[in-house]
Amino acid sequence: MQARRLNIAVGIATLGRPGILSETIDILAGQARSPDRLVVCVVKDEDVDLACLRRFPAATSVVKGAVGLTAQRNRILTEVPDADILVFFDDDFFPRGDYLSQIERIFLTHQDVMGTTGRPIEDGISGPGLTVDHARSVIAQVPQAAADDEAIAGTVGTYGCNMAFRMAPIRSHAIRFDENLPLYGWQEDIDFSAQVARHGRVIESNSLKGAHLGNKGARSSGVRFGYSQIANPIYLIRKGTMSWSYALWLMGRNMGANLLRLFRPEPWVDRRGRLKGNALALFDMILGRSSPRRILELR
Repeated sequence: MQARRLNIAVGIATLGRPGILSETIDILAGQARSPDRLVVCVVKDEDVDLACLRRFPAATSVVKGAVGLTAQRNRILTEVPDADILVFFDDDFFPRGDYLSQIERIFLTHQDVMGTTGRPIEDGISGPGLTVDHARSVIAQVPQAAADDEAIAGTVGTYGCNMAFRMAPIRSHAIRFDENLPLYGWQEDIDFSAQVARHGRVIESNSLKGAHLGNKGARSSGVRFGYSQIANPIYLIRKGTMSWSYALWLMGRNMGANLLRLFRPEPWVDRRGRLKGNALALFDMILGRSSPRRILELR
């Protein structure tokens, strides 16, 4: 096993955050096991500072995709024809220095694993977000994982800020991210990993560590996001990639949070807008016209 080496590509979809992206790429450059290729998918030329790529220790490429996380990640899939493993990072996820070496070990050790993910050491997505300096400190202070300390478990789905997939079933079965989940693609990670899980195990590993900034610099419309909180799970139930039980828990949790915090909202969350989006989606569901793509008509 130790003698084998997998071809590992890393893909990052980004829009409008060149500063944060540069920090992420600099962190990625310090991996103990460098990726064989880094693919960055942008929407506009100014989404990436090419200087950070020129000093990267592996082959890099910048490609353009249509607006939307699912479309951009599909564009990345077409750019890695030789990869055994494709790792997706958000443009504000800082992986610990052993992340890719752990990925290689996991996929070599567990031949039935088709996808894996990790839970961040700290995740700024549910708060105001982590600063770059704090995130750097977090990943520097947590000891690197030992193989004999690893714990793996089945999971409902991968966490989109850091997830890796074996490319063989993706190529064989033409698996793609669903572009009917537009813009930020809420729950696109669950949908994609559910498709992959039909061909092997999808797991969560405690050896995959990093810090997710949860940067709020590109916040979306509260109304649009609230609509997606309801419409996307309903769509995925119909598609067969999300269970009723998980969808009901997810929708109930989000609507409950929007209601409870309506009169004392966090400064970084548009609770009123989200609740309005929730109501619109429920109304559309009753009328039989609920669709994730409806957010393209909302503001």
